[in-house]
Amino acid sequence: MATHTPDLGSAAPHDAHAAHGDVVDTTHASTEAAHGEGGGLPQFEFQHWFGQIVYLVVLFAILYWLIAKVFAPRMRRVFDERASTISTAVATARQVQAEAASQAEIAKAEVAEARASSRATAAAAKARVTEEANRRAAEEEAVVNARIAEAELAIGKTRDAAMTNVSAIATDTAAAMVERLTGKAATAAEVAAAVKEAA
Repeated sequence: MATHTPDLGSAAPHDAHAAHGDVVDTTHASTEAAHGEGGGLPQFEFQHWFGQIVYLVVLFAILYWLIAKVFAPRMRRVFDERASTISTAVATARQVQAEAASQAEIAKAEVAEARASSRATAAAAKARVTEEANRRAAEEEAVVNARIAEAELAIGKTRDAAMTNVSAIATDTAAAMVERLTGKAATAAEVAAAVKEAA
């Protein structure tokens, strides 16, 4: 009669699977017990709020300290530097503008002075040219007047000489005419008297 021996190799895996199932069931049961009967998120359960509030207060305090001691001073320093840079740039721009306005006034005064000087120079040159022209005109007029006087003197002498010759010619002509008409020669006194009366 054959004896049946149990298969130990096939029974061991079955027991291991059963043991693993028991562990999973136990873990699931403990998890459900920890989360409560209804399930859901642990953040909304009242028994966890105190710890969460403590963590939030600690985090808020750390963030507040970081902002107050690290970030805010850096931002304030950046803002102060920017404000200082802007104010310095504005002051520099105003100074440059004031210098430019001053230089413009100086240039305007120099231009006005140059114009006045050029006008004075032009007026002096015009007066000098006018004086020179007047002097030359006076000299030329004096020369012309002298020449006119000389010409008038020469004309007067020529006229006087011509008049003398005319008197002599008239006397001779009158004497010849009287002698031809009367047949007698007239005296010089008679001829001169007749010429004088005819003139």
